[in-house]
Amino acid sequence: MIPPAFDYHAPASLPEAIALLSRLGDSAKVISGGQSLLPLLKLRLGSAEHLVDIGRIPGLEYVREEGGFLRIGGRTRESVLERSEVVRARYPILIDTARVIADPLVRNRATVGGNLAHGDPANDHPATMLALRAQVVAQGPQGERTIPIDDFFRSLFTTALEPGEILTEIRIPAPANRSGGAYVKLERKVGDYATAAAAAQVTLDATGGFAQVGLALTNAGPVPARAAAAEQFLTGKRANEASIAEAARRAAEATSPNADRRGTVEYKREMGRVLATRALRAAVARAEGRQP
Repeated sequence: MIPPAFDYHAPASLPEAIALLSRLGDSAKVISGGQSLLPLLKLRLGSAEHLVDIGRIPGLEYVREEGGFLRIGGRTRESVLERSEVVRARYPILIDTARVIADPLVRNRATVGGNLAHGDPANDHPATMLALRAQVVAQGPQGERTIPIDDFFRSLFTTALEPGEILTEIRIPAPANRSGGAYVKLERKVGDYATAAAAAQVTLDATGGFAQVGLALTNAGPVPARAAAAEQFLTGKRANEASIAEAARRAAEATSPNADRRGTVEYKREMGRVLATRALRAAVARAEGRQP
């Protein structure tokens, strides 16, 4: 299908983009890589009178460790994340996530910031960023502000970004010693949205117990959210099969997926449990210096 007519804007700087969004108001949408927004427009599931393309603004694509955080520019493409040496060495959960997003052609255009700002619970990065306890940096007419990831997703396709704001950076706390993470996804075919998926990030103490746990499921409800009850249960417990199995059960029990062509509610909950188990096992293995 062909999308409704819109005006296209290509600002050359962040202040210019923010000014455009402030002037155009609700009639404008930000486009970064366009791999989520454009299909919605083409299928006429969404509309916009103006598209403000931030793809030509310099300084928004980078991956670097600085000030105790991994900093990812909002316009950083998935392919850049995949190739980052620091990500490969210290944040394997991000490699797991980027590799299962669509296909290489899409990952050469799709951006990490766009994946989050779209607010789709079926996207892959929301669960990963929740497990990592990331922060989102936004710039708008009132300046810059930092939003904890737990406060970022408000409802289906709705985030905490205010009118005129642009997601400019994602900040992930640098992992402590004996930390590891993993993202595990079930899909009907390569590149599809997840039937279910799980992201786990753990830190182990000197005795082999869980000192800190981050766990979140993909496509498990209308709003991406951490599996708080499962995280609380695991914290302080030994990292063994029994504790992992119980945490995965609690995580799945708290989900509210929709039935669709990918499966029934019961099937998706069960797959959430299975994948949460696998993600936690792999995260523990990496934290212990083993191959998952």
